Amino acid sequence: MDNNRYCVIMCGGVGSRFWPFSKAALPKQFIDFFGTGRSLLQTAMDRIQDIVPLNNILLLTNESYAPLIKQQLPEIQDSQILLEPARRNTAPCIAWAAHHIKALNPNAKMMVAPSDHLIINVEKFRQSVLDAFDFIEGRDALVTMGIKPSRPETGYGYIQVGEPIQGNFSSVKTFTEKPDENLARIFLDSGEFFWNSGMFFWSADSILKALNTCAPEIDAVFERGKQYFGTAQEMEYINANFEACPSISIDFAVMEKARNVYVETVDFGWNDLGTWRSLYDNSPKNSDGNVTQKCKALMFNSHNNIVAIKGDKLVVASGLEGYIVADVDDALLIVPLEEEQRIKQYVNEVKSKFGDKYL
Repeated sequence: MDNNRYCVIMCGGVGSRFWPFSKAALPKQFIDFFGTGRSLLQTAMDRIQDIVPLNNILLLTNESYAPLIKQQLPEIQDSQILLEPARRNTAPCIAWAAHHIKALNPNAKMMVAPSDHLIINVEKFRQSVLDAFDFIEGRDALVTMGIKPSRPETGYGYIQVGEPIQGNFSSVKTFTEKPDENLARIFLDSGEFFWNSGMFFWSADSILKALNTCAPEIDAVFERGKQYFGTAQEMEYINANFEACPSISIDFAVMEKARNVYVETVDFGWNDLGTWRSLYDNSPKNSDGNVTQKCKALMFNSHNNIVAIKGDKLVVASGLEGYIVADVDDALLIVPLEEEQRIKQYVNEVKSKFGDKYL
């Protein structure tokens, strides 16, 4: 394996759209949803271990999740876990990771990947990753993976492809955040738009240069302390300065502004396992279209529901059509599947009325 290749796995999110299964104490990336014995984080690790040297894999997370990472990934050393002192979305944490990696290896090439993706065809995924690493070799390029859409999804961002460059790589014409259903159908029918996977490839030099140009307010926070990266003082500097960064995604901060952005169009059975709908779509169903997630349920005159219960509770339901029924400890969620994008809003209401007790 190429020792200049690094992978940053982002695993610090709370996963509020998967509430109440995903809670602050045990977010979705640490859960085994399919009964395979491996959590989403563990399967993300499994996919890249033969592409990137183990010592070159970094985990970006919240301090409270470090024990969970060590429990689920005992092969990872403490030095490979970067603990964000505050949640500031993806741009600041990627900036930190790039500075950290550049201090370790000035010739580093980086892959950035979320920890909560479901990928069916792992071999095709691995080949696409290798192709992306090859593409950025010797190029000042920022690459994102674009997924061939299978439906007019309103919960994903979209990438419009531009001029073809080589193979499956093209320039990027536009980014569009979560369109309404009519626009999503137009995107699907056009054949020019792909789902934004949130997986990125670039050299450490390229992303740091792009941050300097496109997000100077973030870049300045890390440039002031770059002499500390790779030293014993790095975490002290991060703890004192990280919260000064604005909370913004790497898409808004850099990808939508930079001129050297490319997309690799891929089709390897991808899903952002971020919502109950995505779990429903990727789970085995009975003849009535119902999904039961490792629980006991008797469903009468009910179709196209997902029932997820922790513990030995029995669910008996009648007349449900297209619902989420999720019961965990002290919280019960009953919401139509078509309202899944509102769950984050409902969680905010829970926090407003009851504090963090149920989160």
